Amino acid sequence: MSTNQQPKLHIKKGDTVKVLTGNDRGKTGAVLEVIPSKLKALVEGVNVKHKHEKPSATNPNGGITKKEAPIHISNLMLVDPATGEATKTGRKADAEGKLQRYSKKTGEIIK
Repeated sequence: MSTNQQPKLHIKKGDTVKVLTGNDRGKTGAVLEVIPSKLKALVEGVNVKHKHEKPSATNPNGGITKKEAPIHISNLMLVDPATGEATKTGRKADAEGKLQRYSKKTGEIIK
């Protein structure tokens, strides 16, 4: 794959995903951001880290804040909106020839 192309990923921003491995195994959450260049994603409530912040003009008291850290996409599996279960995804062309994601468990198109 050349450096200009971004890889096709099985998840998108807004999808609900389940964590397969790591300290947060079994948790589900919505994808807040996908970082294709690093093959990582930010998931709501998963891989939460503590960040120590110095006082500044925007945050005069400083303190410790909690923030989600990116998690590798290979550790995430899409949750099928129809059944609520984690599923593998595939791609197939629709009537216009545009690729659509579909659930390999149910065969339903994922919007």
